[in-house]
Amino acid sequence: MPAKQSVLVVDDELSMRELLEIVLQGAGYEVRSAAGVGEAMAAMGETEFDVVLTDLYMGNDREAGLRLLAWLQQNAPATPAIMITAHGSVETAVEAMRLGAADYLQKPFRTNDEIRLRVERAVSQRNLRRENEALRKEQSRQAHLGDMVGKSRAFHDVMSMVRRVAALPSTVAIHGESGVGKELVARALHHLSGRADKPFVAINCGGIPETLLESELFGYKKGAFTGAVEDKEGLFAVANGGTILLDEIGEMPMMLQVKLLRVLDNSTVTPVGGTAAVRVDVRIISATNRNLAEMVERGEFRNDLYYRLNVIPIHVPPLRDRAEDIPLLARHLLQRHAANMGFGLKEFSPEAERLLMRYPWPGNVRELGNVIERALALSGGQIEVEDLPPSVRDHVPAPERGGAVLPPGGVNLEDLISEVEREYIQQALDRSHYSQMKAASLLGLTPRSLRYRLQKYGMNAED
Repeated sequence: MPAKQSVLVVDDELSMRELLEIVLQGAGYEVRSAAGVGEAMAAMGETEFDVVLTDLYMGNDREAGLRLLAWLQQNAPATPAIMITAHGSVETAVEAMRLGAADYLQKPFRTNDEIRLRVERAVSQRNLRRENEALRKEQSRQAHLGDMVGKSRAFHDVMSMVRRVAALPSTVAIHGESGVGKELVARALHHLSGRADKPFVAINCGGIPETLLESELFGYKKGAFTGAVEDKEGLFAVANGGTILLDEIGEMPMMLQVKLLRVLDNSTVTPVGGTAAVRVDVRIISATNRNLAEMVERGEFRNDLYYRLNVIPIHVPPLRDRAEDIPLLARHLLQRHAANMGFGLKEFSPEAERLLMRYPWPGNVRELGNVIERALALSGGQIEVEDLPPSVRDHVPAPERGGAVLPPGGVNLEDLISEVEREYIQQALDRSHYSQMKAASLLGLTPRSLRYRLQKYGMNAED
């Protein structure tokens, strides 16, 4: 046995405790004994056991084993219990199994091997449950990371930081433009942390009126204001043990900034209309698309709160700064929206994908998702250029400023001019939906001159 498993033996008879200790220690288990329910509960309060082996009746107490089983179900539900029963009380043991016991043993034991076998089986069941739970948690974490898609250096830098700090208790401040996926980063931090099986609660501090935000965050007591007919927990209490995301933290009023600072200092919240502070264990993540440092300088955000929130800053770059992620993100969003809308697998035409790459996406990933959902609703088969909105179809990249600079080694002017000419022709074809007449007009050429250039560069267009 690679690692010793621990067994707690609970029986009021000394001889039975000693017998079970000898048998189980001989099988390689660490064994601890208790003479009654109270002693057993105290032992389990100090140590986590792999199996509890308990007599069903102890002295005149015919409910002792069932009481201990009920306590286990409440306080250590993952710990299997084996009930020991004398002849004539098997029905009670079977009832105990219905209530959650893993197995039962009938006295007198036929052989010592029977004891070892039942304990070994209970340990195996516990290990299997642990493995299944670990697998479930890992699958849950991967599912929550499924929307984190990208291959760019900027994307990998963000994910590397997320993995490095997820397990820490420190506050994290996520910075980035609207629509870049700040909440996705916050959820990834939560699901990669030890708090993953506890609540993740997000609140938009800019989307709730100032008069309601305090009671939403901290809760309120009955009678605190008109309409408060009963006590209500705030989101900090709801998120206890887990993570709370304070989105758009820059919109939080000064009065509430003071109260949030108190939460960070003391880990307590006081409901509106209450006098007693309530202790909470919550990891705080904030997110904003505003420059908090500048807000501090203007007196719009508390300096002390800024430093408490900004212990670990994570900057999520805009989509235009990681253009190489656009094809991956677009395909991921396309398949997700297609599944939600009941469509089969869909693809982008090469021209449509090229336009997605060229567009600067001021609304970032959120805008990309909206455009793809719209295109799906309008498309017949694959996503074509005409399925994209005019803002994407007709976008013309701004020319780079600063003028041309001749490299020290010179340039091949003919190749450079040809490259520029090809790009403008392609853009004109895209904007005119491949009408040569309209494309020629956009370029200030005659249709004949355009056809000459199309033949020259091996480009195809339908009239």
